[in-house]
Amino acid sequence: MFSGPPVHLMWSSMYNPEKQKLKGHVEWRRIWALFMPYWKMQLGVFGLILFGSVLGLTPAILTLSMIDKAIPAHNFRLLITDVVLMVVASLAASLAGVYQGYLNSQVGEGIIRDLHTSLVSHLHKMPLEFFTATKTGEIMNRVSNDVESVDNVITMTMVSIITNILTIVTTLIAIFAIDWRLSIVSIVVVPVMVLPLWPVGRKMYDARKKTRAKRDQMQAATQETLSVSGIVLVKSFVRESSEKKRFYNLATELMALEINVAMVGRWFLMAITSMVTIGPAVIWLVGGWLAIYDGVTVGVLVSFVALLSRLYTPVSALAGVQVQIVSALAVFERIFDYLDMKEERDPPGATVIEKVEGKVTFDDVTFRYPNGKTVVEHLSFTIEPGSMVAFVGPSGAGKTTITNLVPRLYDAQEGRILIDDYDVKAVTLASLREQIGIVSQETYLFHDTIDANLRYAREGATEEQIIEACKAANIHDVIMAMSEGYDTVVGERGHKLSGGERQRLAIARVLLKNPRILILDEATSSLDTENESLIQAALVPLMQGRTSLVVAHRLSTIIAADRIFVVEQGRVIESGTHKDLLAADGLYTRLYQAH
Repeated sequence: MFSGPPVHLMWSSMYNPEKQKLKGHVEWRRIWALFMPYWKMQLGVFGLILFGSVLGLTPAILTLSMIDKAIPAHNFRLLITDVVLMVVASLAASLAGVYQGYLNSQVGEGIIRDLHTSLVSHLHKMPLEFFTATKTGEIMNRVSNDVESVDNVITMTMVSIITNILTIVTTLIAIFAIDWRLSIVSIVVVPVMVLPLWPVGRKMYDARKKTRAKRDQMQAATQETLSVSGIVLVKSFVRESSEKKRFYNLATELMALEINVAMVGRWFLMAITSMVTIGPAVIWLVGGWLAIYDGVTVGVLVSFVALLSRLYTPVSALAGVQVQIVSALAVFERIFDYLDMKEERDPPGATVIEKVEGKVTFDDVTFRYPNGKTVVEHLSFTIEPGSMVAFVGPSGAGKTTITNLVPRLYDAQEGRILIDDYDVKAVTLASLREQIGIVSQETYLFHDTIDANLRYAREGATEEQIIEACKAANIHDVIMAMSEGYDTVVGERGHKLSGGERQRLAIARVLLKNPRILILDEATSSLDTENESLIQAALVPLMQGRTSLVVAHRLSTIIAADRIFVVEQGRVIESGTHKDLLAADGLYTRLYQAH
């Protein structure tokens, strides 16, 4: 929205997470903290899991009763009782599972909502240089795809861990109660299934981080070329084929990484799966020997083998879950990397500005980029309330940067900027920016109705206030000529409107905000003569009674300025009225003659 310093690679080391030092781990306490608001629901989930795990033992136990008691004793009533109990236990476990799924979904979707909200809210508070240094596609990938990718871990994997652990514990209790010798034999193979987990998990963690980084690149490429401006550029330079090739190469690289992720630990998981079959076979062998030579009953053997699936299957599932969790940790780390970035914050004890007259003072202000390049150097001037001042000079002289320092879109390293008697660094950002309205060369409109775009400035504005602002901005008649009037959807970035219409709508929006200080950043430089005159007429009521800082390339638009600052290499080298500067026959005169 704001035309400021161009995108500089110098910011990337500060705000590009890919170039930040990787911590290599995620603090589990931060993940657990996500669950804390939902601890009551979590307790309910755990209780239902425990209830289901206990009920899951009943088929094997009742099978033992039927084989060793009911059938040998020809006790049909006991047989019926065992069968009924088996059916009731199954139905109860199923009903518990349904409610458990409901509670789990509540927890999972709530956490995803909270993560989404925290991440977007945090990004809204990031300084402007973060957005100039980071591709939009990468930001969208983190906000959308990364958060969604942990959904399965939160909603399914965590429950799976608890379910499997409780299933293993209850099963161990049951099998030791049935026969301690067979139990010892059955758990001998468990360490073989668990010990190799760490190296497999580490490889999965590294592989998943690489795939997420590659997805960032693909998302950025998609975002750049499928936006309205991007697709116009692609078509105008006939770059469809090269873009197809670029995307194909990125997709191929991603495919190779995803295949690597899919294959990590496959041989290990195959061995675990084999144990699920080998374990019962060993029990049949040992149990058969005990049945032949030591009096173990057939019911004990059959029920024991039935329970083994409740031991080995959860162990193998936990092995797979471990790989999934380690994979998800890479995504959590990316999310936390963004949440840990330094955001704009009010200083301790910041003052809230209620109302200002509009006096703006630069007191020996210097601003430089992190690489040391100075853009504004020892700048001092005062703008009286209600006056109009203009900043002119060659491209790259620092004009826009000067105006961006007032609302603290960038912060000066040296000197002070005052609004009336308030140091802008000592007041709250919200109250500071409430006093300032900005109309830039590139007007940004949401893909929404004209009415919604206008209400972005003042949500509670009345219809009369909206119409009054649009009439003052010379756009009301144009809107009413549209078939849906103020309910007309303007399209992506407002592309259904002409440049002049978008600009006048932006002026109406600022009029609704009613700021005391106005910044006009080359608001008419890209318009034709007719639209420029319409915009100039719309600017008259906007600037009336307000302190106005105008950045202009077309010097004809600022002839009536109360004061003109001529900027070169971050310094004011001339100042005065249009007439005074022409008489001085300096840089302003050369610029004016050139234009």
